[in-house]
Amino acid sequence: MLLYIDPGTGSMLFSILIGAAATLFFLAKALLLKLKLLFAGKKGAEIDKSYKKYVVYCEDKRYYTVFLPVAEEFERRKIELTYFTGTTDDPIFEKKFEFVKAECIGTGNVAYAKLNMLSAGIVLMTTPGLQVYQLKRSKNVKHYSHIFHSCTDSTMYRLFGLDYFDSVLMTGDYQADDIRLLEKQRNLPAKELITVGCTYLDVLKEKIAAIPAEENHEFTVLVSPSWGKSALLGLYGEKLLDPLVKSGMRIIVRPHPQSRISEKDMLDRLHERYKDAKNLVWDNERDNIYSLKKADIMISDFSGIVYDYTFLCDKPVMYANAEMDLLPYDIYDTGHEPWAVTTLQKIGIPIKEEDFPNIAEVIKNASDSPELAALRAKYKAQAWQHIGEAGKLTADYMINKLAELENPPAIAHIA
Repeated sequence: MLLYIDPGTGSMLFSILIGAAATLFFLAKALLLKLKLLFAGKKGAEIDKSYKKYVVYCEDKRYYTVFLPVAEEFERRKIELTYFTGTTDDPIFEKKFEFVKAECIGTGNVAYAKLNMLSAGIVLMTTPGLQVYQLKRSKNVKHYSHIFHSCTDSTMYRLFGLDYFDSVLMTGDYQADDIRLLEKQRNLPAKELITVGCTYLDVLKEKIAAIPAEENHEFTVLVSPSWGKSALLGLYGEKLLDPLVKSGMRIIVRPHPQSRISEKDMLDRLHERYKDAKNLVWDNERDNIYSLKKADIMISDFSGIVYDYTFLCDKPVMYANAEMDLLPYDIYDTGHEPWAVTTLQKIGIPIKEEDFPNIAEVIKNASDSPELAALRAKYKAQAWQHIGEAGKLTADYMINKLAELENPPAIAHIA
């Protein structure tokens, strides 16, 4: 007879097993070191040969551009960096780095089992939920640092997303306020908060500038939503896409990467419905910049791609349903609306479901203005600081922080 274990119980059981395995691992390791020291006599302390000074954990290749400027900076300085990735086709393997050592460690529990027993100085990751689910803090890691992969709210992770990190590397100073608020509410020790800028936008800024303009360009609408029941495709689907296709304009639909995992049935239905629509194309490229470059206007919701588009292309955005259920997210405990939503309401052009049947006219009448352009510039300056410097500033922080941890300042004793 097969027994069913629900995901929550499975996660708990896995955490218990990993915790027990990690405990046994570290006890055995400590015992081995003591035995080596005993037999070595006065030869000195045994060095932990598995210890890695600087580690990046890139859980999926889609975060490659977040870590690329950091990896390039370590390579430039000739300092060894361990780059753990979850996918064998991560573009990092195409780089001919000498000092950046890339290794695929798999995904999910396989990766967590390795990370939970890691011996390292400082670990940098975009993955939230450290010490909350299966991904635990290793007792042999000195410092965990989180780096953002979008210019948006610091509290738009699932509950306790950042609580157990030692530091957070932010894209803009504004992200600190909510983190500090939650620390006080939850009686957490204060994390180090450092504004380094946005690594992946630095990469995309250079790449998008190198894309040549289209010859015989036709007016293009980019539909690029978030995912979930409150997101554009999940909520409206055919109600929005049918009139867009009938408009005759070129339509690019770029689903959120998570939609391909969590909403496959919905996407399969829409692919089938529009398989013969010659003016609708689907964008499943890893980089969003090719569609961003082509688009004259974007229709979205509360997705972070809105800020990629406005900050990189400085073009107008229309949004439908910028509301979402905040209960599962950290921001719910702050008691206020997300920065991403309140900002979108200022820089975007709202559309409602009743506008969809006349969407072609609505788009034609959706004019940009100097006021909207000025607001886009204002919030870009707030959310994307230190443009072009994020890789350098991140490497600076990692190197300086580890030096501080390995050589703490002496405490003066008063006689």
